[in-house]
Amino acid sequence: MTLLWLLTIAALCIAFVSFLQARRAAARVEQLAESYWELRYEAAQLRARIARLEPPLPGEEAPEAAGAGGTPAQFVPLSSLKRS
Repeated sequence: MTLLWLLTIAALCIAFVSFLQARRAAARVEQLAESYWELRYEAAQLRARIARLEPPLPGEEAPEAAGAGGTPAQFVPLSSLKRS
C-alpha cells in the first residue's frame, strides 16, 4: 500500500512540474508571436518610408498608384486589434 501512495505522490509531482513548464512555454510562445507581429509592422513601416524617399525606377509605377484607390496597402498587426 505504501508503494501505491509513493507512486501517486510522484505522479502528482511530475504532473505539477509538467504543468508549470507548459505554462512557461505558452507564455514564451505568446511573447514570440507578439514580437513577430511587431517586427512585421515595423518592417512594413520602414518599407513605406523607403518607398517615399526613393524615386521609382524608370518603367516602374509610383508606390502611391500601386494600391487600390491610389493609396498603398497598410499592414495592421493582429496584436493591435486584440487590444481594442
